[in-house]
Amino acid sequence: MVHRTPPLSVEELRGLVGAGEIDTVVLAFPDMQGRLQGKRFAAPFFLDEVLQHGTEGCNYLLAVDVEMNTVDGYAMASWDRGYGDFALHADPATLRRVPWNDGTALLMADLAWTDGSPVLAAPRQILRRQLDRLAERGLTAQVGTELEFIVFQDSYESAWDRSYQDLTPANRYNIDYSVLGTGRVEPLLRRIRNEMAVAGLTVESAKGECNPGQHEIVFRYDDALTTCDQHAVYKTGAKEIASQEGVSLTFMAKYDAREGNSCHIHLSLTDQDGTPVPPGDGPDGMSGPMRHFLAGQLAALGDFTLLYAPNINSYKRFRPGSFAPTAVAWGHDNRTCALRVVGHGPATRFENRLPGGDVNPYLAVAGMVAAGLHGLDHRLELPDACTGNAYTAGHDSVPTTLREAADRWEHSPIARAAFGDEVVAHYLNMARVELDAFDAAVTDWELRRSFERM
Repeated sequence: MVHRTPPLSVEELRGLVGAGEIDTVVLAFPDMQGRLQGKRFAAPFFLDEVLQHGTEGCNYLLAVDVEMNTVDGYAMASWDRGYGDFALHADPATLRRVPWNDGTALLMADLAWTDGSPVLAAPRQILRRQLDRLAERGLTAQVGTELEFIVFQDSYESAWDRSYQDLTPANRYNIDYSVLGTGRVEPLLRRIRNEMAVAGLTVESAKGECNPGQHEIVFRYDDALTTCDQHAVYKTGAKEIASQEGVSLTFMAKYDAREGNSCHIHLSLTDQDGTPVPPGDGPDGMSGPMRHFLAGQLAALGDFTLLYAPNINSYKRFRPGSFAPTAVAWGHDNRTCALRVVGHGPATRFENRLPGGDVNPYLAVAGMVAAGLHGLDHRLELPDACTGNAYTAGHDSVPTTLREAADRWEHSPIARAAFGDEVVAHYLNMARVELDAFDAAVTDWELRRSFERM
């Protein structure tokens, strides 16, 4: 049995470097898509120089599209501004071994400008700001993310060369909860679980899902920032492990016409003493603050959909009867609602079912915290729970396209009050860049329908 290994201390790292067990340190930060960007350092140089003084990276890393092309519209970085640097400052609390890369440790960085001021549009900084706002009210967010992915027998290079067409899924049929189905790919799943444990994550379980080759590995919840850091490490590490095994996996929200990859996010609150906030004698077994917090989720759900579904492909999940929500509604253990309340007593929490596997967890959790604070500050009343099929119950719908979500985000007073004009403009431009690229693309769907028949 592999037990969770706590994150490394700096002194432990020095000892491992001195003993020759660690020779490389990765310093990384999450970009707009939640991907890890950074540098690999010789371990002695990292300890002697980078740990104390930081390093630099081109500020275009928060001003490019998914394919790393420079694009217009970002205030922080452009050709006119010369594409300068920002600083990467290591967060020692995130130091960990990454056993899928020999002799390697990794830790997260926070971004700052050369004058020391924080880069406000950096995802990790956006989440930190919302968590600070929550702490001002004596509260802490506990978060868990549930990432689904699809495994293919093809390598990443083979999949690229074949334009991602006609790939072979690791399972050929629906294996939801099937022990036999997960057993077929257990060597891969076991390696991911065990090596994530060595990297400091607490593994809970693995299970099969509905789409052929689809699986989910779940890790124990933690404080919000730690969970998001672990989410980013897991997502990167799972891809690297799959590549080493000669296979590939994807977290994209909707790979094909079948079930998409979700990333349900669970959130609960604790007070300064660590006491859970949700339990109470009020209606639905929730205290007044929890009801306000949940009401805030509903009030901001449409305005913040861009944070939960950031890509064109994200919206392909949103179909009635798909277990991906479309209704702005909440319910007790009701999977047809966007927000599901689960658990009992101190374990009571709510689940945001909107995000897909492509979500940036830092932005999504920041959105959930900001929405909850909006509900708390305005003492919003929670409507009645949905007890039936939310798809057909007449509730308002979340935005069903990236264009609609971007428009809601741009004109949202809730977003501007919580995040500020700079952050709103930055992520609005991200959406516009993706929309412009998609609008200019000619898809396989168009070719099949139009090449001969039009």
